[in-house]
Amino acid sequence: MKNLLAFIFVVALVPAQAQKVNKKLQQQVQDMTAGFKGDVGIYVKDLHTGKTVSINADSIFPTASMVKVPILIGIMDKLNKGEFKYHQELTYKDSLFYAGSDLLASLKNNEKVELSKVIMLMLTTSDNTASLWLQSLAGTGTRINQILDSIGYTATRVNSRTPGREAGRDKFGWGQTSPKEMASLFEALANRSLMDSESSEKMLRLLGRNYWDEEALSQIPPDVFVASKNGAINASRSEAMYVYGKNARYVFCICTKNNKDTSWELQNEAWELARKVSKLLWDKLQDYRILN
Repeated sequence: MKNLLAFIFVVALVPAQAQKVNKKLQQQVQDMTAGFKGDVGIYVKDLHTGKTVSINADSIFPTASMVKVPILIGIMDKLNKGEFKYHQELTYKDSLFYAGSDLLASLKNNEKVELSKVIMLMLTTSDNTASLWLQSLAGTGTRINQILDSIGYTATRVNSRTPGREAGRDKFGWGQTSPKEMASLFEALANRSLMDSESSEKMLRLLGRNYWDEEALSQIPPDVFVASKNGAINASRSEAMYVYGKNARYVFCICTKNNKDTSWELQNEAWELARKVSKLLWDKLQDYRILN
């Protein structure tokens, strides 16, 4: 696998003038967001037609656990450089523990665990102890942000435990992004253009094993491939995905902030909105020849 920093050709960040709007779908999504008690940003791109839906898509939102996608990029770069091996044994230390109900923290001090399993836990169950450990192994948030800069992602940042990012952390939490940029990152993965093909495919497989499947992901049939990552903090809920079905191929990111509804019930207003928009997109993007 090639070094990520040497692979700079990126097709995800398409110039604005090249973007074509799906006007009918744009209006339908806009109508759905009307009345939402908070700020919402959405970006959709049909990868068959290139047509998009964009609502506050360049605004900055908290990533919450979506920050684990940039951390994955950072650790994959280390793997590409040969600094780690995918199934390499690591030693868990109690000092790594981050408060919460994470699985990784159930290990005993000095217990061995494979790097591959730590990555799986970060992405599949969104394990925060795993996330912070991998961020450190990737060379810290500073280095991950440098990688993002080098491949053209300037809105997405790791803020947690990253010197100089204190203001961003105070405002957005662990990380920040825009709906368009996060969706574009998933598009680059789907097109195997973020890294070399082997690395991109590995990341897609890892992101295709999401335990948290009751939000936007719940509206996609289980026999359809979806690579996704979601995030949630009290007043912000977010989700990004790449959907690849028989007749549908698209990326979608929805982010919210300043939400009035901060509950953790399944009927939370932001999660309800994510499900409604996701169902609309799946229903409407089935046959790109007719509906676009």
